[in-house]
Amino acid sequence: MSLTRRASTSLPQVIGFANRSFKSLRFPGQSLNSSSSSVLTHGIHVFQCPDAVGIVAKLSDCIASKGGNILGADVFVPENKRVFYSRSQFVFDPVKWPREQMDEDFNNLSKMFNAMRSVVRVPDQDPKYKIAVLASKQDHCLVDLLHGWQDGRLPVDVTCVISNHDRGSNTHVIRFLERHGIPYHYLHTTKENKREGDILELVPNTDFLVLARYMQILSGNFLRSYGKDVINIHHGLLPSFKGGNPSRQAFNAGVKLIGATSHFVTEELDAGPIIEQMVERVSHRDNLLSFVQKSENLEKQCLAKAIKSYCELRVLPYEGKKTVVF
Repeated sequence: MSLTRRASTSLPQVIGFANRSFKSLRFPGQSLNSSSSSVLTHGIHVFQCPDAVGIVAKLSDCIASKGGNILGADVFVPENKRVFYSRSQFVFDPVKWPREQMDEDFNNLSKMFNAMRSVVRVPDQDPKYKIAVLASKQDHCLVDLLHGWQDGRLPVDVTCVISNHDRGSNTHVIRFLERHGIPYHYLHTTKENKREGDILELVPNTDFLVLARYMQILSGNFLRSYGKDVINIHHGLLPSFKGGNPSRQAFNAGVKLIGATSHFVTEELDAGPIIEQMVERVSHRDNLLSFVQKSENLEKQCLAKAIKSYCELRVLPYEGKKTVVF
């Protein structure tokens, strides 16, 4: 799986600012000099490299030396792992620090510390992430995602919707997609033919895929051929209740907490690195219908949060099966 921009340990050791000082550190809500604030642009940088003395100083100096100012920074150094993770939010003047020069400066920093990952993003200048959404019969996650895109809550461009369910022309989803010029591709699937080759032909220019309750298992060959991240929403609190009908499984088990899990897709079913989880309390007074309704609400929120975190470079891979989420 390709976690190109993104992962947390069960016992994280978060290194605070008292231990690693940042130059020009400011936090959201603090105003800058009013004379220059009108020309400033926001940037995000994530960094992963072997841990060493002076990384934070060099990161902050890279930004400050070009007139940039750090608004917020997160650092994570797992205990006894000798790996450094960071995410910095900063403002800068694009005239004084052109985008091409910024890439070169952070690239030099990467070489200095033998970084495994160094990604910089300027939301106002860089294109939005292009995604394709795969969905089956249930609409709730798909509809919520489309409305999130329409409202600007999700910083993505939806290139198409692909489904193994043939929706009628007068359905809410189809009317919405037609109104906004988003193609809808119905691909009839069978147990023997998942139409994975057809899906690959429809998504070559996407940055990642979203499975919004797509009830088909993607093969390892598909994942390797696509070569980018695939985010799934599972209507259950993984690792419990894997596979089909997790809501019914949980209901029959008499659980008191239900959940939803958004995770990266891997060859192992419902076992990819977890990005986001949400829970809600249920009781003996819930019937299966109210149980499912609560679960669906969690799924929508959890998937949207995972997509937003991914696009904001908050998700980093950690130890293969885990994630750091800043």
